[in-house]
Amino acid sequence: MNDMATTPAWWQLMLDAFWPLLKAGLQFTVPLALLSFAAGLVLAFAVAVLRLFAPRPIALLMRFYVWLIRGTPLLVQLFIIFYGLPNVGIVLDPMPAALIGFTLNVGAYNSEVIRAAIEAVPRGQWEAAYSLNMTRAQALVRSILPQAARVAVPPLSNSFISLVKDTSLAAVLTVPEIFQAAQRIAAVTYEPLILYIEAALIYLLFSSVLSALQTRLERHFGQHAVFTQAQR
Repeated sequence: MNDMATTPAWWQLMLDAFWPLLKAGLQFTVPLALLSFAAGLVLAFAVAVLRLFAPRPIALLMRFYVWLIRGTPLLVQLFIIFYGLPNVGIVLDPMPAALIGFTLNVGAYNSEVIRAAIEAVPRGQWEAAYSLNMTRAQALVRSILPQAARVAVPPLSNSFISLVKDTSLAAVLTVPEIFQAAQRIAAVTYEPLILYIEAALIYLLFSSVLSALQTRLERHFGQHAVFTQAQR
């Protein structure tokens, strides 16, 4: 009987907390994920291209960056940026610090995806482009990247979905995203279990929507590949 009596109160708490948590997700989690992924993708492309085509010293520097970021925990990287850099006079607000940390992380991991996708394109495609008097840059942009994109889309999509969930780590930098909002409400209501479960469900909702979009995107690229083969 006591459990039945408390259940409506828990349900009411979930209803009351739903909009604050969802609002935090729309205002902070989604923008943080989108901005970090977009900037990280630009960085990843630059790193991948430099590793493949730049002089050896620059390629080794890019390889060191990837090794460093992939070999250390994201949480530690965020702590260094937000809590460590002030010791050397660099003070960042929570949101920019989180944005920098996630961008560097995304750039390192996705550079490997892009590099592998470019290398997966048969060498004959490069030779065909060169036979048309294209430069290496023109061949890369006009011929290689469109083919590499079909290979890279699934892992890049998975990376973005993982990033949306990883933004919960920004709570340690006091960024008021979903998990931080849940912590604040739990501190007042003393109901951490129900609020953390609700936060998890909202992350699950976001991830499910993104997974559905990923499926449609992969299907689109698959149809495009079939159409291209038919034209040939």
